[in-house]
Amino acid sequence: MLSESGCLQATPARRHTIVQDHESTSRSLLTRARANDAAAWDRLVSLYAPFVSYWCRRCNAREQDVADIFQEVFRAVAANLARFQKKDAGHTFRGWLRVITRNKVYDHYRKSTREPRAIGGTEVQIQLSQIPTPQADLEETDADRAAGAGLFHRALGQVRDRFEPRTWEAFWRTAVDGLPAGDVAEDLSMSPGAVRVAKSRVLQRLREELGELIE
Repeated sequence: MLSESGCLQATPARRHTIVQDHESTSRSLLTRARANDAAAWDRLVSLYAPFVSYWCRRCNAREQDVADIFQEVFRAVAANLARFQKKDAGHTFRGWLRVITRNKVYDHYRKSTREPRAIGGTEVQIQLSQIPTPQADLEETDADRAAGAGLFHRALGQVRDRFEPRTWEAFWRTAVDGLPAGDVAEDLSMSPGAVRVAKSRVLQRLREELGELIE
C-alpha cells in the first residue's frame, strides 16, 4: 500500500475540477491489465487496494478476515476484468469494484456457515446481518470522500517521476493549490504560458494513463 504521508491536500472543489479535467479518454492501463501486463496489474492494485480494504471494513468484515477477502476480490477482478465495460458516466470501475467487494464479504461469511466444522456459527450469522444494505452502501460518507482523495494522490504519485521538478511544481500549484498562473510563474521564474503548458502536460499524462479509472 502506498503511503500518502506528506502529500498536500487539494480542496474538494479543486479536486473535483481536476477530475473533470481528465475525464476518460484512454483505457491504456485497463487494456494492459486485461492483457496480463504485470506492471499494469500492480499499478491497478496499488491504486485500489486501500479502497477494497476500506469497503471490507465498512461492510463490517472482521479485521482477521480482511486479508482473505481482499485476495478473493482481486481474484474476481482478474477473472472478470475483460468483461468490464464503462457504458456511461455513472458506470465506473470504482463502482464495479465496490459491488465485487461487497459480494465477496457476503460470500465469505455465507461460506463460513456451510463449513462442517465452522466455529461460531451464531457469530457468522450476526456478521451477515450487519453487512450494509445496497442502499446504505451507496451513501457517501466523510470516510468515502477521504478515500477518494487518497486515490487521487496515488494516481498523481504514479506519474510524478515522469516530469521535471519545476514542471511538476507548476502543475501542483495551479491545478491542486489553485494559484493563478501568473503568481506561480513569478515564483518559479517561468512565463505564465509555460506554467499553463506544464499543467496541461501533466493532466494529459493522467488522461492517457489513468483517465478511465479516476472517477
